[in-house]
Amino acid sequence: MNGHSSLKPWREPPRGAADHRGDGSKQEPKTPPFPRSVDDNSSKTITTQRRSPLMFFLLVFALSIPFALIGAVTGLQLFPGIPVVALAFACPTMAAAILSYRENGTSAVAQLLRRSFDYQRIGAKIWFVPIILLMPGVYALTYELMRVMGFPLATPQLPVLAAVVLLLAFFIMALGEELGWMGYAIDPMQGRWNAFQAGILLGLVWAGWHSLAIVQDGQSPAFIAWAWLDMVGIRVLAVWLYNNTGKSVFAISLLHVTGNLKWILFPGGFSYDAQLIESLIVAVAAAIVTVVWGPRTLAR
Repeated sequence: MNGHSSLKPWREPPRGAADHRGDGSKQEPKTPPFPRSVDDNSSKTITTQRRSPLMFFLLVFALSIPFALIGAVTGLQLFPGIPVVALAFACPTMAAAILSYRENGTSAVAQLLRRSFDYQRIGAKIWFVPIILLMPGVYALTYELMRVMGFPLATPQLPVLAAVVLLLAFFIMALGEELGWMGYAIDPMQGRWNAFQAGILLGLVWAGWHSLAIVQDGQSPAFIAWAWLDMVGIRVLAVWLYNNTGKSVFAISLLHVTGNLKWILFPGGFSYDAQLIESLIVAVAAAIVTVVWGPRTLAR
C-alpha cells in the first residue's frame, strides 16, 4: 500500500445542490411551496431541556383561577362576547416568566420578553402573506358560504377608531398568550413529539383554557365542541408558521391578532352556524398544511 490513499474524503454536497448518483442519474432537490426562514438566533435561544410543559400548563391554569372566579361571580363582559375572564390573557407569559427565572435567572426572562418583537427571524418575507391574510381569508370564506347556504348573517362592522384601539389591545393580549404558548412551551413539546402532534396537544390545552371564557359566555356544548376543533386547527397552523418563520413569536402574535378580528367585524362573536363552518374550514386548512409540508416538522 503506497503512502497516498486512493480514497478521497467524502464531502456533503452544498444545500440545494443536485444529487448526482453513480449510475449517471441525478435527483433534483425538493423545494417547499414557500422558502423557509432560517432561525439565525438558534444559538441564543433559552435551553429547552429542563422545561416542563406540564408544569407550565398547570401554572397557567392556576394563575387563571382568580379571573375565572371574578367572571363567574360578576358576569361582567369586557366586550360583547368577551367575558372578564379574558383578563387572564397575561397568565401564559406570567407562567413562562416564572419558570424561566427559576430555570435560568433574570437573563432567561429578558430573553423570553425580547421575543415579543423578534420579526428579524422572519427571513423569507413571503410568510407575512399567510401570517396576515390566513384568518381574514377564513372569515371571508365563512361569511360567503353562509350567504350561499342561506344562513342568517350578521352585518360586518368596521368602526375605524374603535378598530385601531382594539387591534392594539389585541396585540398586547396576543403577546400575553404567545410568549407562553409558543415562546416557552412549544419547543420542548416538539422535542418530544413531531410538530403536528405537538400542535394538536398544545391546541387541546389552549382550547381547554379558553373554555373558561366560552362557558361564561353561555355557549352550548355543541358550540364549545366546534370551538375546540377550531382552536386545535389554528394551533397546528400556528406551529406551521412558527417553524417556517425562524420560530418567530412576533409572527404568531400577528396571526393571533388577525384571528381576533371577528370580534371587531362581528360584535358578539360568531353564531353557532358560523362557528361550525369556520371550524371545518380551519380543519381542512390544517390538514392541507400537514400533508404538503409533512407532519414531522411542518416545514422543509
